[in-house]
Amino acid sequence: MSRPKFKERTIQFYEVVVEEDGDQVRHQQFDFPGALASIARSGIADRLWSGPTQTLVGTVHTVDGEDNLLLHRVKETGEWLSVMDLQTGAWTELESKASEGYLDTTAVVFPPYGNLVAIMLGATSAPSHKALEAWLVALNVFNDARLVIRPLMSRAEVERLRTASGASRINIRIGTHNRTALAQHNGRLARFLRQATEDYGDLRVTISISVPPGRSGDGDRRELLADLRDLAEVMPISAEIAKARLVYSEEGGEEHGRLAEFVEHHITAKRRVAAVDEQGNSIRLTEALRIIRDVALDLEDELRLALDIPSD
Repeated sequence: MSRPKFKERTIQFYEVVVEEDGDQVRHQQFDFPGALASIARSGIADRLWSGPTQTLVGTVHTVDGEDNLLLHRVKETGEWLSVMDLQTGAWTELESKASEGYLDTTAVVFPPYGNLVAIMLGATSAPSHKALEAWLVALNVFNDARLVIRPLMSRAEVERLRTASGASRINIRIGTHNRTALAQHNGRLARFLRQATEDYGDLRVTISISVPPGRSGDGDRRELLADLRDLAEVMPISAEIAKARLVYSEEGGEEHGRLAEFVEHHITAKRRVAAVDEQGNSIRLTEALRIIRDVALDLEDELRLALDIPSD
């Protein structure tokens, strides 16, 4: 028998915060184990939500005594589904019954420290972290709390922005569907992006701003840094590209620059996940959940730093 094939997948880490008066604020520890236990006892109708663009249903899956979440996107009845025997080439169209639904699945783990969530998509069309956010809010999991799930940025990247003395160049691209994330931000950059997305409609807007070298531009570099800091929390959420050349002042007046990439430094990890065992049985989901938990344990120090949670 040939050896099982392995596929490399990305584990993505997010922080669950609460929206209050337009701001995203960190919350005391949510009871994720209790929420999962409650969901596990619920009937299908209480775990299923149909939004404007997708239907989502959650399933609690217990591995090694710990509950995890499988979030499924139910494929629409109009989607064409078929299977092929890759040895014979025989092709069969799948007919969906009214009482059945084919699913795209995302594996979701809530590590035991902080309001942290780690996900692994089973396919590109599987539910994203924003789908998870919409599903949790729709199910009213935590008593009307307006949950927001945002990418967790490396603490090192946050520190680079905090300790910089200026910014000499920025490059940001944002889609109009993300303009609402800019609503509560009043810096020049936020206002410019918001106005551009309103004026140009359903387009991606990319802006590049640079300050010429020289002491005469010190004030402009400081103001550009302030504009960038104003958007620090929303860049990983709403921007497709967010890069900046940050300026640092050394003792003696010398300066040096460093490139910071705010979207790219969303904390992730890649791992290979076995699709089948030696007997050909599917182990993808159980294996994926175990791997996600192992990675969250391996990266615990980095994740705690990003969450501002002290180590035990």
